[in-house]
Amino acid sequence: MSESNPIENRIKSLEQHLETENPVLVDVVRSFKALDLVSRQMGFFSKEQSHTFSVPWWPLISVLGVYSSGKSTFINRHLDYKLQDTGNQAVDNKFTVICFSDEDRVRQLPGLALDADPRFPLYRITEAIDEATPGEGRRIDAYLQLKTCPSEKLRGNIIIDSPGFDADAQRTATLRITNHIIDLSDLVLVFFDARHPESGSMSDTLETLVKGTIHRDDSSKFLYILNQIDMTAREDNPEQVFAAWQRALAQKGMTAGQCYTIYDTEVGMPIEDEGLRERFLRKRNEDVAGIQARIEEVRVTRAYRILGMLGQRAGVLEKEALPRVQAFLESWRRRVCWLDGIFFGLSLACFLGVTLWAGYWKGFSLQLPYLSTIMANPWGKWSLAAFLAAWVVYVHLRIRGFAGKQAMQKILGGMDEKEGHENYIRAFTKNTRWWRSIFRRKPSGWGRRNMARLAKVTADANGYVQKLNDVYANPAGKTPEETAPMEDSCST
Repeated sequence: MSESNPIENRIKSLEQHLETENPVLVDVVRSFKALDLVSRQMGFFSKEQSHTFSVPWWPLISVLGVYSSGKSTFINRHLDYKLQDTGNQAVDNKFTVICFSDEDRVRQLPGLALDADPRFPLYRITEAIDEATPGEGRRIDAYLQLKTCPSEKLRGNIIIDSPGFDADAQRTATLRITNHIIDLSDLVLVFFDARHPESGSMSDTLETLVKGTIHRDDSSKFLYILNQIDMTAREDNPEQVFAAWQRALAQKGMTAGQCYTIYDTEVGMPIEDEGLRERFLRKRNEDVAGIQARIEEVRVTRAYRILGMLGQRAGVLEKEALPRVQAFLESWRRRVCWLDGIFFGLSLACFLGVTLWAGYWKGFSLQLPYLSTIMANPWGKWSLAAFLAAWVVYVHLRIRGFAGKQAMQKILGGMDEKEGHENYIRAFTKNTRWWRSIFRRKPSGWGRRNMARLAKVTADANGYVQKLNDVYANPAGKTPEETAPMEDSCST
């Protein structure tokens, strides 16, 4: 692959990785490339953009929550590796992206390693940081770091450990990164501290990480974990702590399950009462097993989510982007026609008024000074015609540009910024280039070929789902030996 085409090089590297991780997804990458082609021809994407870069291909688990709620201890226990520093106070104020490495050691790499590599989540996160807090993108190393770890439980997965959450103290850029991570994640573990279930940091977490997510389409990916529940064992009724926590969740609208109580048996507080210890341990083991089961499902759910994103992106292009471009073209065309009519109509009226007032009309004959001399000279005639044509074209082009900005503001004003204003501006601009007629109703880049491409991507997305179902599901309950004879008998 040519070094002059870094986009293709990156996509090729991704395909090579997926060939060993999940071969079905290699074909999905090619379908995303077909969407890239349609998006570029319609003007939505620049040459540096690709749908593949906005899709996190690695299963991603994010760990969020309040300070000293045991997030790092949980990660270390899950990995069977002492990777993250632990303590009662905040020990790290960065988002730590943790991935597998064959090296028998831990490496700590700067945030640039994440921002510049499309294979990782948080690719080009500096742009989102700059949008939230201008100028902060250049300080990416103050927000992010990458850690490599040889734990086999990380192979093929990525974990993001967040700094302790305190919304009042969070910078805007940090909140933007948090929301971005939530959007990318396949599983979100939200930790609370059972020792301080009513603290201010818990309220901040409830407000931002619970209330803000309960109405999401993917709200089922959130697990709410009350950690260090063993610290309540000496209280008269530890269940009241759990009940109070659940009421706090319910007050923010979280009424479904997905609630767990756990503690670390090695660093936890000794529970002297044997019966109470067994009750705590039994509940803890059940919940840890439930969390572990959800973690193990991530790789499967990630594949299905990617396929859903493929169909969704194709649908957005055809059912949202295309109608908006068409609405823009209609609004732009109407404005240009009205403004052209008004300007040239007024210009003609002014010309007639001035020449009538000056007495240059003899009946229906216009006799301007020097006009007969100019018209008698062939070069003069053509020069006058060229001047008038150039003036008309110049004025029309200025009107087109003005009308385009007005129509653009109208369409973008009714959109959320998350829908990609820059992409729409690029598409609108491509459709108003000076050589395109205002009477062309079909948007640039939209024709039978691209319609067929989108239809194929949608059909392929359904086909990929069936392939995954063949791997992970068997509704008929038949064994391969039972399936083969049926196929033979149908062919005879």
